[in-house]
Amino acid sequence: MRPKIETERNHSHRKPITVLPKRIILIRHGESQGNLNSATYTTTPDYKVPLTEEGLIQARNAGIKLHRLLSNDGTNPHWRVYFYVSPYDRARSTLREIGRAFSKKRIIGVREECRIREQDFGNFQVEERMKVVKETRERFGRFFYRFPEGESAADVYDRVSSFLESLWRDIDMNRLRHCPSQDLNLIIISHGLTSRVFLTKWFKWTVEQFEYLNNPDNCECRVMQLGQGGEYSLAIHHTEEEMVEWGLSPEMISDQKWRASANKGQWNERCPWYLDAFFDSLADSDDNDSCDEPCQDQDELVESCSRVVITEE
Repeated sequence: MRPKIETERNHSHRKPITVLPKRIILIRHGESQGNLNSATYTTTPDYKVPLTEEGLIQARNAGIKLHRLLSNDGTNPHWRVYFYVSPYDRARSTLREIGRAFSKKRIIGVREECRIREQDFGNFQVEERMKVVKETRERFGRFFYRFPEGESAADVYDRVSSFLESLWRDIDMNRLRHCPSQDLNLIIISHGLTSRVFLTKWFKWTVEQFEYLNNPDNCECRVMQLGQGGEYSLAIHHTEEEMVEWGLSPEMISDQKWRASANKGQWNERCPWYLDAFFDSLADSDDNDSCDEPCQDQDELVESCSRVVITEE
């Protein structure tokens, strides 16, 4: 049964029920010529670097695996897929090969999205210079270091954040034209760093936690699946061992397990980085604190504020 979120404009006018995607799947492109030989970037613009023959095979195999996952090995006929793809040649070629595993009726749409492109490393990349630049990045910090004439991971974070805002508006307004009786699966075909930044933004991971994340292999997936309470989690589809290999800490893995059954918007006090990462120590309780009073209902709060405004007028 798919969780649904119902929102109201007021007591008399209701918005349509929003059905969230069952899965949001991040997949890195297949092996590219640049992965095989870094000298490729000295003569070929990054966005034009193609897949290798092995990369094409990886993408086709990924399509078969994705089809099995979404159809539950053929036992679930009620599903559809919507693709987002980076404009880079290697990402578009990966999409093309993945698409061979799907019939036309299963795909409700595809959109090229420039905001999920690869990190810009700075036009043509002189090999000897890039070695020095990447060594400097390791000393400076991978997240904030900006490549000359290029981007930092923080820059990628900003545009991925913008993409996520647009994505939620599309879902909320049903711009994807999804039938509520079908499981909707979003597949985002992008790049290694972009996928790591996406997860960092989504799960509110810190910069320090990002620094420990490992890059996905070519055509490797990260499956965020919707839990019964309305939160997305990596722990529903993936094992703890997989998440350890990706670089998630025990606290991050614990949070993923919690999200698998948590109610949407619920606060997870068991994740120490929410508070402990920012404070040296916090008392469990304080006799002088008066925090035991129940919170005011949101509707009552709005009505109360309205009364105040009317009184002032």
